[in-house]
Parts: sequence; C-alpha cells; structure tokens
Amino acid sequence: MFNKILIANRGEIACRIINTARAMGVATVAVYSEADRNALHVQMADEAIHIGPAASSESYLVGSNIIQAALDTGAEAIHPGYGFLSENAHFCGQCEAHNLIFIGPPIEAIVAMGSKSAAKKLMADAGVPLVPGYHGDDQSPALIKQAANKMGYPVLLKAAAGGGGKGMRAVHAEAEFDEALDAAKREALNSFNDDIMLVEKYLLHPRHVEIQVFCDSYGNAVYLFERDCSVQRRHQKVIEEAPAPGMPDTLRKQMGEAAIKAAEAINYQGAGTVEFLLDSRGDFFFMEMNTRLQVEHPVTEMISGQDLVEWQLRVACGEPLPCSQEQLQINGHAFEARIYAEDPEHDFLPATGRLKILQPPLESANVRVDTGVTEGDEVSIYYDPMIAKLVVWDIDRDRALQRLTQALSEYRIAGLTTNIGFLYNLATSQAFKDGDVDTGYIDNHQQEIFRQRDADINYAAPLAGAAILTLRRQRALASANHSSEPNSPWHLTNSWGLPETKIGIKLQTKEINLAAEALPDLSNISIVETQSGFDLFTPKGFFHCAETQPDLGLANDKISGGSLRAPMHGTVVTLQVEAGVQVKKGDSLLVMEAMKMEHCIEAPSDGLVTEFYFQPGDLVDGGAELLAFEGSTE
Repeated sequence: MFNKILIANRGEIACRIINTARAMGVATVAVYSEADRNALHVQMADEAIHIGPAASSESYLVGSNIIQAALDTGAEAIHPGYGFLSENAHFCGQCEAHNLIFIGPPIEAIVAMGSKSAAKKLMADAGVPLVPGYHGDDQSPALIKQAANKMGYPVLLKAAAGGGGKGMRAVHAEAEFDEALDAAKREALNSFNDDIMLVEKYLLHPRHVEIQVFCDSYGNAVYLFERDCSVQRRHQKVIEEAPAPGMPDTLRKQMGEAAIKAAEAINYQGAGTVEFLLDSRGDFFFMEMNTRLQVEHPVTEMISGQDLVEWQLRVACGEPLPCSQEQLQINGHAFEARIYAEDPEHDFLPATGRLKILQPPLESANVRVDTGVTEGDEVSIYYDPMIAKLVVWDIDRDRALQRLTQALSEYRIAGLTTNIGFLYNLATSQAFKDGDVDTGYIDNHQQEIFRQRDADINYAAPLAGAAILTLRRQRALASANHSSEPNSPWHLTNSWGLPETKIGIKLQTKEINLAAEALPDLSNISIVETQSGFDLFTPKGFFHCAETQPDLGLANDKISGGSLRAPMHGTVVTLQVEAGVQVKKGDSLLVMEAMKMEHCIEAPSDGLVTEFYFQPGDLVDGGAELLAFEGSTE
C-alpha cells in the first residue's frame, strides 16, 4: 500500500479521501488555492501545499503545479477526486511521466470516454444500446441543426467533453435551436476549453439510472448495483438514491452486465460509472461513462457496505478487487441530498456569503454528512456552491425517506440562501414518496415543490403566526433573563396596551394578517430563524416566512427606473444586443457566469437598452447595475 498520496482536489471530496486514507494508515498531502488557505481539507491533511490564486484555472487546474507539489512532498500517487483534473488524460500522462501513480483509469480509457461522440461509437461496436443522435466530427452549426430536424424535436445538445450539466441544452423547437447551440458551445468552451457538440433525441419521461463498476488489472470486473439520479435541475443531480425504486432483479442484472461490457470494451481499471437512460418500457440506452468516482458514490457505499475510496487505493496499488460479484449484496436503501448555497425561488442562482451558522444533523449509522466547510467559512464565487452531501440509510425506502426528511428539518444554516427547504418539499412530495420519478420531475411538480397554492398558504399561515408568537416569547424570555428588571412589562409578550392584536405575516409571496387569539398551538413543527425571517418544516412541507411590520401610513420608497441589477457575483460573458436597440419582453440582453453556470439577463418589458455599464470579461458584484433600460410607454 502507498505510504503517502496527494489529493488534487478541494472541499468535501478531499476531506472524504483523507478520512479513508487515514483509516488505512496512508499519509495525505492537500493542495490549496489562495481562497482555500484555511479550508477544512487543508487542516485535515498531514501536509498542505499552496498551488496558486483563487481562480481554479490558476490553481486546481494547473497540472504542473500539482505534479511539483507531489514530487516536493514525496507522494507516490495522486488521487484526483472528481471534477478539475479527474478526467484529464494529459494530467494522467504527466503523472506517468514523473513516476507518479494516477489513482484512476489508464490514459487510454480516459481518452476513449473523454469525448462523448467517440464513446458512442465504441459502445455501438461493443453492442451497448444507444440513444439515436448525431456524434460526428463535422461541427458546422447547419449540419448539427439538420441532424436535429431530421430526428425530430425535442433534442438535447451536449458538449462532447462535458459533464455535470455544463454545455447542455434541451431544445424543444427549431426556432430555439440557434440560440441554444450558441449558449451550449460558449458554456462548453468556458468549462472544458472545448466546444465540440453532439445532439441526441430527447426521450420523454426517462429515468437517469447509472451503474457503479469497478475493474482491476487482473481482468476482474464487478458492478455495485445502480443509483437513480433522475431528480435534477439544470441537468445536475439533486437527490440520488440506491437502489433505484421499482427496479426488477432481471433488469438490474441486464444493466449491470451492459455496464461491465462497456468497461471491458476500453480495458478499464478502477472506479467508473456507466450512465443510462431508462424509459417506461424498461428499455435502456447508454448515455456516457464517467471515468472517476461520482459525487453520489456514498449511496452505493451505504447499501453495499463497501468503501469505494479504499477500493480505488487498493486497485491503484496493484491489488485485486476485494469482492467478487457473488459476494456483493444490496442491504437496505439510501438517499443523498446535495446541500447547495443557491436560491431555488430564483432559478437556482448560486449564492455567496459567510456560513454564520452551520449545524448539520447528528451523524450516526443512519445519517452521514460529507462536507468540506465549517461554521464561519465563506462560500465564494470561485467554486461549486455545494455545502455538503446529506446521506441517509435505513432498511427500506420508506424508512430511509423518513430519515432524509427528518435530517433536512434538523439542518441549520444561516448567512446565505440554501436549497434545504426545496429539498424538504421535494422529498415530501407525494409522487417522490411513491417513487414515481423521471428527469422532468421538478418541472412537472412545480406547484407542490414550491408551495404556492392557496391550500398550502391557508395551511401554513396560522402555523407561521403561532411561530412568530413563539419566537417573540423566546426573545422576551432571553431578554428578561439578561435584564436587571426581569419583571418589567417591556418583557411581556401579550401585546399589552393594544386593543386588538394582528400578526402580520409574509408567507412565500403573500402578505397575510391574522388575529393572535385564533392561532393554533405548534405541534411537530420545526422553526429555524434566518436572516430574512424564519423557516417552517411541517408535515406538509417547508415554508419560508417573515413577520411584516404594521402599516403606519408611511409610503415605502421603491426603486424605479430602467436599470437591471446583477443577481449574483460573477463575470459578464457576452452582450446579446447593442445599446440603442429596441427589444421585446423576455429578449436576452446580457449573459453572466458564476460558479461555472451561466445566467441570462432578460428584458423585463418591451423597451430600449440605452447603455451597458460592463463589458465581456468584467467582474461584477451582486446587486450592481448592469445596464440602463427604458421601458416602452405604449
């Protein structure tokens, strides 16, 4: 076994690898950018080496700096984690040239699967079923569009070198194609330095089911069952589970054997994931193979009882696989929910800020939290905004789902906006509880997940009012306990002196007034205070609420005028129109990028862009005015 390895990554995956390495008696070297100088993975590792500025393009993506750090510290091998250089064949070659073991597959396997179009050809030759599509070398927009028109809409544009939803666009009509292709190519070039595209038939109501495979250098190969990753936003996974709900044993075996066939076709070694689309008839189609460890690998570990990072180290060190296929069994059910700093109410925009409060649920044999941050850390614009992975296990799906919803209601984060409430509503939605999921689940269950229906508001409003009274009492008690006059009437919470008491509530987007005496007692409700109000976790879902102040007849000043503001910290990518041009409501005006995701600024109405305040390449603070806009008076 290795004596020392270097981890060419950051955040929760670096911490995850360190934990297993430490348990195996292997010393670890962390690398860090200027933004990560005090990061958790740096503190956990035995050694840490600075490799560059905050931007990943100048630090975590600079292979030569990482190779030098490994040589300087005497590391024998490099674990790339996922993302960054994990599927970079050139970096793998650099490791080999310096006698460093790359803890991953051979260069040839990375190259074979690095291009989605080339991978499709290989899989077709190996007899693995494929989705109809165009994967050719001719990249002229007209030819790609012609292929899309021929196969019929909807189609899916995908970056050949892509992953994680980057450089991907669903196109539902020919009229949308040109703009979607431009955006996908631009995002692919920014994320992968490669804008080669492929286009495939977009299957309706498919499930995204992937198979975990493992191969060693002795010709042994196994599959560690499947994960259902169907629930996605922006083609990025949100909640994953293993095993897939309703998966027959015969279909599981067929998909597992097809995944092994895909791996053997490229002489694979190490951990890999073969991703399939599964339709309602039970037909499955190869989508891509990720030649690395996946973000969602913990759910496989929870149901198999295996440590996949330990397997990676042993296989890379020349050992055979620890288990045969016959020795692997499914035990129970597991879910993983990705906790992000983002705003689900505003198209899942990434959020930045300091984690003023970070209190995850208690870990146990049933609850696992993989994270790379601690309370007080900053979520910056430079990296993916994932805060943690919440993983739960129990003996069956229903009980595991109960574990998940309970753990989500216990999570406490303050200082920035997160998706915890969104995840709670998703996990408690009826169709999800029934296991009736597909890749369009979030779009098809908007009302239930975002809780905007009158029935939801009517249910939650009295609870929100009672929560306000509860919070008032808690604050008054705390104030009295620290006061020299604890019996002062100013510490009372019975609204003395007011003839009638109304509680003002802003619930989701509605403002409501309720009589205090008519409010119910709280039962089985969790209340979490936030910067903008408080959150309610109820048996019927999550609700964000705030107390509104009484209207004393004073007019509220409202910002008017024609300026549009940046929704986040980020970089201007492109200006979509010229100043002085008339535009229609919904027209794209400007594209920003942050945390490897693009956001389009659209015209709020018909009107005129009179001036742009920033140019492509400019760094913009969240809230900054981007452009001057004059709405039409007609």
